[in-house]
Order: sequence, then structure tokens, then C-alpha cells
Amino acid sequence: MAVLVNKQAPDFSAEAVVKGDFKTIRLSDYRGKYVVLFFYPLDFTFVCPTELHAFQDKLDTFQRLHTEVLGVSVDSAHCHHAWLRTPKNAGGIQGVTYPLIADINKTIARDYDVLLHDAGIALRGAFLIDKEGLVQHQTVNNLPLGRNVDELVRLTESLQFTEEHGEVCPANWQKGEKSMKPSQSGLQEYFGN
Repeated sequence: MAVLVNKQAPDFSAEAVVKGDFKTIRLSDYRGKYVVLFFYPLDFTFVCPTELHAFQDKLDTFQRLHTEVLGVSVDSAHCHHAWLRTPKNAGGIQGVTYPLIADINKTIARDYDVLLHDAGIALRGAFLIDKEGLVQHQTVNNLPLGRNVDELVRLTESLQFTEEHGEVCPANWQKGEKSMKPSQSGLQEYFGN
């Protein structure tokens, strides 16, 4: 698997469904904003709707962090549109408002190295991209393992904190907790208190 961290996020242009409308999405259009780009295997499946609703539940939080959420699967935009019209209690994602990108040619999943070639679907990849277009974080889960959206919020807050304050965030850091200077004396001060 390719490690994209500290590299430019591969750009793409693809059809998406955005609040019920079909629209072309380019990753480069989001330059200057933080982006959480996540891949999921397929529309009308089982773990996937739980994740898409979990991202929707945290959308206000991501927006307060000036972070755009973009979902991607290998389904067509028409399939996304149908799933968005399906009620939650019927396995649908009605109420999801962030863009769902159609990667029907599988080029985006291939460029982010999350494509399961034999199955023709994407693994559960998530990429945190900074305002300059650099990948700052990536995780990839196998198909049955749903991701933790709260962890992506925490990582976004960590990234923004380090950019703003020049300090680093230790293990399990949460917003408002103690950080440290990136030096031996900073580490000693962190453990000393």
C-alpha cells in the first residue's frame, strides 16, 4: 500500500451528488480548506450507511473546523442519488448532505491505493488533507471494520492545533489538553508535570 502522508493528495475531477444535484467535484477546488476524503465500498450495503450517517452527525463539528467532508465509492452518481432518497430505516442515507463522489472508473480509489482489484471496490480509506493539499493522515480499514469518525475529528483538531501553536500533540491528546514543545526539554516538561 502506498503511503501518501506528507505528499500531495492526488487530484481528481468526478461527478458527485451534492444536496440532490449532480455536480463535478475537483479536489483542487478545495485548496485553502481542510478536507476529510473517505472511501467506502458500495452503496446499499450494511456497514457503509452507518459510517455515512456518522459523518453526517459530525458535519457541524467538521464545518466549525473549516473542514470539508467528501465521500467516495465506485458506484455511479445515479446510484448515490437513489441511495440518498432511501430512508434511514430502510438502509438508506436520506439526510446526508455532504458530496458523494462517483468513482465508477475506479481511478480515484486506484490513485489513493485503496482499490481491491479483484472485487472492484474500495477499502474503507480515510485521508486528512491540509489547506495546501498535503495528506497529513491516512487510515485504511478492511471491509467489515467501520471507522471511528470521532478519531478523524480529533486528528483534525490536532493538526490545526500544531499549525497554530507550533507544538505537538502527545498520544491520546484531546482539544484543551496539554501539548508539548517538540524538543527534549519539552518532553521532559510534559512528563515532569
